[in-house]
Amino acid sequence: MHVLLVEDDRMLASGIAAALSQTGYTVEVAGTAEQGLRLARAGAFNIGILDLGLPDRDGLVLLRDIRDDGMIFPILILSARDALNDRIRGLDTGADDYLVKPFALSELEARLRALLRRGEESTAWRHVGELRFDAAGKCALLRGEPLELTARELSILEGLMHRVGKTVSKQALFDAVFPYETDVGPNALEVHVSRLRHKLKAAGVTIRAVRGLGYRIDEQAADG
Repeated sequence: MHVLLVEDDRMLASGIAAALSQTGYTVEVAGTAEQGLRLARAGAFNIGILDLGLPDRDGLVLLRDIRDDGMIFPILILSARDALNDRIRGLDTGADDYLVKPFALSELEARLRALLRRGEESTAWRHVGELRFDAAGKCALLRGEPLELTARELSILEGLMHRVGKTVSKQALFDAVFPYETDVGPNALEVHVSRLRHKLKAAGVTIRAVRGLGYRIDEQAADG
């Protein structure tokens, strides 16, 4: 599970990241709202943890930007602001849960698990064109029939389907497809994307290259 942690307290962020890493999460840490938004736009995250007292702007502004960008992964606010109005504002702005500092790591992990379960139930199927992707079962269907894809093609498709119509960075896709390989050539990702693009044509779906940024999946234009 890919976690975005936006927290300006380096010691706290390091502690959370270390604890979550030990239980199987992959954690990317941002110390500012600007860095957090950049990471959110570049990668495919399963869940986010967001502090509100960030040095460059309020975390609620970042939360609103993330939601306005169409990113729907669950977000848990982790803040010292404990007033009822603060919790209401956070949830109304787009947060899925709110945990007040100080907190127990065991409770944080339990809340993340609950949010992930809820997210799997509500967004298990993702659609674009005539393609349906089962995020829980890791399979793709074309007009109800299974689409034959390799494991690497499925990894690419999963990353792109988390952000339909949005650009996913090459690095995020590369990390998903080749997580433990160090001798992969620079063009390996492009080869797999090209093969996947060909297989998706029948679904009315295309994978567009965004120069210098990455790829995004879209419904194919009627003339294309």
